[in-house]
Parts: sequence; C-alpha cells; structure tokens
Amino acid sequence: MKDSIIVQYVGFQAKLHAREYTFQVRSASEAREFTLNIANDAFLSHRVKYQDAPAICSQRLQEELAAHENHPVETKYTITLAELETYRAARAEKTNRYSPAHRAAS
Repeated sequence: MKDSIIVQYVGFQAKLHAREYTFQVRSASEAREFTLNIANDAFLSHRVKYQDAPAICSQRLQEELAAHENHPVETKYTITLAELETYRAARAEKTNRYSPAHRAAS
C-alpha cells in the first residue's frame, strides 16, 4: 500500500551550470529531500521560462514517486531537454485550445 505523502517546494539555488530546485517529500514514516536540476543554458536559450521551472520539476518528481511507490532510490535528477520540450508543447497545446481563435473556429 502506498504511503500518503506531502510534496513541498522548498526553493532553488542558482549554481554555476544549473538551477537546483529542492523539494521535501514527507510521509508518516519519513521525510526526504529531492533536488532537480535544469541547466542554465535552457533558460538562456529560452527553452524554459524561470517561472515554469518549479512546475516542471514538480511534475518530474511526481512521476518518479509514482513509478517507485513513493520511494525512489535516487534523490537527484536532471531535467532533460526532451522533458522541457514535452512540457512546452503541452503548454502550447493547452493555450491554443482556449484561445479566442480556436473558439471561433469551433
């Protein structure tokens, strides 16, 4: 049976090559800290917006928790360019779905 958990975004640190986003995951039996990194180049090349980064990291962490019954072995992850592109494409699709032009065409 899966433990009930609470995932809390703690904050980020700007490092030399990446931004490091920290999350705390608590259950009744333990508390663990997870860090997820996004390369600085991804921000500078406009592949990701600074304000979207915590949501992207949270989504990846939720996937890891779900895949490992809330107990992943790893506590550090790096967000890939492919994950950033998938997130961006999903956001663009959602935005287009609710745009006035889309409603007029329906």
